[in-house]
Amino acid sequence: MRPQASLLDQFKRQDVMTKIIIINGFVFLFFRISSALMGWSSNGLYPWFALPDDLLRFVTQPWSLLTYSFLHSGFFHLLFNMIWLSFFGRFVLNLFPARRFLSLYLLGGLFAGVVYVVSYNIFPAFLGTSGQLVGASGAVMAVMAFAALYSPYAPIRIFFISLKLWQLAAIMVLWDLIRLPEMNNAGGLLAHLGGAAFGYYYAKNLQRGKDIGLWFDRVFDRLLILWPKRTPKRSKSRRQSTSRTQDSKQQKIDAILDKIGQSGYDSLTKEEKDFLFKSGRD
Repeated sequence: MRPQASLLDQFKRQDVMTKIIIINGFVFLFFRISSALMGWSSNGLYPWFALPDDLLRFVTQPWSLLTYSFLHSGFFHLLFNMIWLSFFGRFVLNLFPARRFLSLYLLGGLFAGVVYVVSYNIFPAFLGTSGQLVGASGAVMAVMAFAALYSPYAPIRIFFISLKLWQLAAIMVLWDLIRLPEMNNAGGLLAHLGGAAFGYYYAKNLQRGKDIGLWFDRVFDRLLILWPKRTPKRSKSRRQSTSRTQDSKQQKIDAILDKIGQSGYDSLTKEEKDFLFKSGRD
């Protein structure tokens, strides 16, 4: 009788988006429990992973540009970010491989963090204020904008309202713009908009044949983050055959993505949609 798979094995079997959601949930629980036991949320560990708006403080904790997006201020902050990530992320994973999704998510969060820090240090409205940024909203907005550009006419339904994906994305961006004068969270809203701008820029460049996240993708591929390599040794002839197959598959994917860029996702045939869906799960 086969032993039950360990939690780590179960984690490895999940797709990249589910892994990100699990990591966010684990980090939230860790800091909640730690803060309850040791008070780390107020004067210890937590601020060292949140993104500060002060440049001098940021220099002492540059890793916070990455770690802030895995922290959340409360349960509902985490819950809604992960719901939106799951919603928009499926559109991306149906079209692209896991590594591209991860590059989009992490680079979107990084860019949103840069927008936050720069805004607090150049705009006069922020003079005399201080704070710190936490949350995956910027990264989620990057995924949203990317998905909306590649599948703009995908139909969605929210309660009794029917929309296209691009319309929902536009509403979310507009909502952040409307709330921007509210100085209690203006920095966070600018980070949202920065993430959305990055996702749009990433998608537009990809449609032109330029992957601006390729370098980032290669770094994580080499570090084997989130997906361990288990490639057995193969003969030279088999490696060449596999390489040719992968090249042919990628050419077909690129041709379909070009079609999406010109005519939208709805212009694809059922066979093309099925092919992209299966490719996204590989």
